[in-house]
Amino acid sequence: MANLRRLDLNLLVTLDVLLAEHNVTRTAERLHFSQPSVSIHLAKLREIFDDPLLLPGPRGMRPTARAEALREPLRQALAALERAVAPSEPFEPAMAQNTWRVIASDYSEATVLLPALRGLREVAPGTRLAVLPLEPPRIVRQAEQGEADLILHITEDAPEGLRRRALFTERYVLVGRAGHPRLEKRPTLAQFCELEQVMVSPDGGGFHGVTDKALAELGAERRVVLSVPHFHFVLSVLASTDLVAMLPARLVRADSGLRVVEAPVEVPGYEMSMLWHERVHRDPGNQWLREFIAAWV
Repeated sequence: MANLRRLDLNLLVTLDVLLAEHNVTRTAERLHFSQPSVSIHLAKLREIFDDPLLLPGPRGMRPTARAEALREPLRQALAALERAVAPSEPFEPAMAQNTWRVIASDYSEATVLLPALRGLREVAPGTRLAVLPLEPPRIVRQAEQGEADLILHITEDAPEGLRRRALFTERYVLVGRAGHPRLEKRPTLAQFCELEQVMVSPDGGGFHGVTDKALAELGAERRVVLSVPHFHFVLSVLASTDLVAMLPARLVRADSGLRVVEAPVEVPGYEMSMLWHERVHRDPGNQWLREFIAAWV
């Protein structure tokens, strides 16, 4: 109790950010403090806990064992305090001034966010939406630190530690330009493998994906002649060349410039989900946004 009486909320908030950033300058930037103020807070914290907490290292400051032990209890305590003092009034979208940050791939932008965007502008005109690029290794940290309110991601690849809500199940179809001479009807497996194809490789430069795995089980192999990192470029390629692609059905369902047929090979689909951190689970605005987006898919 003696240590508790010597603490104030500002010190605990500073410690929480220091344990996340391991850097006084970045902590000062996040808290909108001066660097000397953060250094003073750190000195007080060291005295209170009788421990250096953070020590100089080759790549910034490194936490001591005592600091590591403090990290999760402190985060939970601050999250509980944040929930305790949060306003309990219901969220009113027409009056809201929120800036929401949503992490999405170009596929999720087209199939989830775009359908909901017009309605969002009509119902919540005072809000803003920032769409951030999907970088899977970073999403847990971004959610933990409040850099993202919502993440749109494949359920199978969703990391542990985030809440999740399934949105829909996607399947793959064979797509080419409207009037493509070899897509007048569903091709045979042999004809499919002869077609020159383009594929999306999110990691960059790959020529092997789920379609190729399915073909390998049948003892077949296709001709992938182009690999790109984004779906939007694929759509342009298909519209202007005779290349074809195996694409998610929702991505092309409203494109009259493309022809869609069933492929002669069954390719496993995937489930799309919304992900969010426990810190915003009960936030009225975040709850409203999740429900709104789910209603449009």
